Amino acid sequence: MHAAIIAEDFAGMRSQGRGLAERTGFSWEFHPVITNRGRLVSRLSVRFWPHSLGLFAPFSLSSATRLIISVGGKGGVAGAALGKRYGLPVVQIQHPRVKLSPFALVVASQHDRLEGPNVLSVRTAMHDVTPARLEEAGKLWKDRIRAGAEKVLGVLLGGSNGRYRLEEAEAAVLSEKLAGFMQVTGVRCVLTPSRRTSRQALEVLRERLMPLGGVVMEGKGNENPYMGLLACADALAVTQDSVSMISEAVATDRPVCILPLKGRSSRLERFVEILEKEGRVQSSLRNVSFSPCKRLDDTSLAAEEIHRRIQFNQEG
Repeated sequence: MHAAIIAEDFAGMRSQGRGLAERTGFSWEFHPVITNRGRLVSRLSVRFWPHSLGLFAPFSLSSATRLIISVGGKGGVAGAALGKRYGLPVVQIQHPRVKLSPFALVVASQHDRLEGPNVLSVRTAMHDVTPARLEEAGKLWKDRIRAGAEKVLGVLLGGSNGRYRLEEAEAAVLSEKLAGFMQVTGVRCVLTPSRRTSRQALEVLRERLMPLGGVVMEGKGNENPYMGLLACADALAVTQDSVSMISEAVATDRPVCILPLKGRSSRLERFVEILEKEGRVQSSLRNVSFSPCKRLDDTSLAAEEIHRRIQFNQEG
């Protein structure tokens, strides 16, 4: 069976849609949400948008499509309109910020505190991190990431957003914490940036950590070390700005530390609190161990709920 993933073209949204589709047993095709800027309503908050395909560039869905997976606010508006047009069930990932009735299922984070008869509350974001994918990445990246080191700390860097800052000043503070941890433990520190990581912040981290043996690894496509770092590090440290990266980190069996940034988000603070209560993350490098942990992954739970709620036409 085939699913259409409807979302803005961001790596995190792609990963969430792809991960849920594959875990549900669907082939998939990604359809980016492109807003028609000429429409006055597009300047308003998504919660005021009508479920109209006229707001977006045209979508072309395969005749084999049996499920629409929409992600985020704009994805939710487009997905609901497509579901109505084609008579297909729509599964929404994340709080859509619009009415919930058009969706067969809404997979929302517990920290969003969303309730409804068609809502499934999950602890982590949806993702495509599986043991099989980690094993494959480990084979490809082990030598480059570990480089003979006894212990490796993998650092996943986000960047500034509407709630948190990661610029040069914040990078300097972060580098001091990482440098102290490296000096105390003798660990090899491997950092990888995301698309939101500013080049200036990354250079501060590179300049201050390289003399201690720190390494920055980056790349695109098959040369992106992100999945390899999840697979090969003995412990992971993730900046607190990204629910997606933290969720992917705790889906491994590696201990995870949250790296604080300047700023505040009550939603993300609740998210971290939920994971702390599960015993899955720590908020200080001083408490990081290198002992394997239990994987925390609610993507399979959401996949099971889709099959429980929706009866699919097997043809196509």
